[in-house]
Amino acid sequence: MPNFIINASILQNPGLVPVAVADAGFYHSLFIKTNGELWAMGDNFYGRLGDGTTTDRISPVLITTGVASVSAGNTHSIFIKTNGELWAMGSNSDGHLGDGTTTTRISPVLITTGVASGLAGSDNSLFVKTNGELWAMGSNIFGQLGDGTTTNRISPVLITTGVASVSAGYYHSIFVKTNGELWAMGSNIFGQLGDGTTTDRLSPVLITTGVASVSAEGYHSLFIKTNGELWAMGYNAYGQLGDGTTTDRISPVLITTGVASVSAGFNHSLFVKTNGELWAMGRNFFGELGDGTTTQRISPVLITTGVASGSGGRFHSLFVKPNGELWAMGYNNKGQLGDGTTTNRLSPVLIT
Repeated sequence: MPNFIINASILQNPGLVPVAVADAGFYHSLFIKTNGELWAMGDNFYGRLGDGTTTDRISPVLITTGVASVSAGNTHSIFIKTNGELWAMGSNSDGHLGDGTTTTRISPVLITTGVASGLAGSDNSLFVKTNGELWAMGSNIFGQLGDGTTTNRISPVLITTGVASVSAGYYHSIFVKTNGELWAMGSNIFGQLGDGTTTDRLSPVLITTGVASVSAEGYHSLFIKTNGELWAMGYNAYGQLGDGTTTDRISPVLITTGVASVSAGFNHSLFVKTNGELWAMGRNFFGELGDGTTTQRISPVLITTGVASGSGGRFHSLFVKPNGELWAMGYNNKGQLGDGTTTNRLSPVLIT
């Protein structure tokens, strides 16, 4: 177990509003407080933080209010307001903001309304409407939008209906239908779609059934069955699947049971058990697993207990405790941990 570091500035501000959820991107991070405030930190080269500048932030900055959910991608970010409005900011070279242009946005722009959830991928974005429609925009070079083409889309296109949730990796996308079916599309070079092949798919293919949630990042994917089983597939050179090997898997492999939530980082993964334990596996060059070392882990290692949710980014990770504490670990070159420094952290540090 690592020795946790407590940021002294937090102790001077005991009245800070608790954090509800956080998401780790490529070199930036975003989180929502329980009062709906959206905060951001880290790399801001393309304006992906949405604060109207391109200035990196080593401490969190307030972006806007009334936010329900957020997703940090590669060079862009999206968020959904409590009224169902979808907003986006950052790089837009492939149209991944979905505003009908390829213009970079350093402040949030309104994309559409009636949205329930959304995901910012590498150079694409996907969102689910409140009526279950799945829409996608941005880069489509490997068919990751799932519209049957490899044509980039600068405005959202309808993919399918009856969708509950969606996730996206580097060049692939994966979603869960309301009936528990898991579908996938896009690049499949390492078997990250989990269909037993390495064939790219321009349209969604059915992978399995009985799925509750999914998370994709980099070139691998993980999903949780309704019975709490955690399964994984795809690229595994760093042990990010957590099956005790470094063998790529073109079909899903069972990792463990009793899992409540999972988050795939670029080459590492995190999951939270139903008892609140946070576990991690995969690459650990910068301490992104948070176990106090830089040792690669091909099987899950216990990081801490009493965790509500976790999020894996490029080389860093975040997690939120049930009391609203936000903790971070790993690479911090752009201040993406938000602790007021650019110092890498091998063990979790309290942010807010």
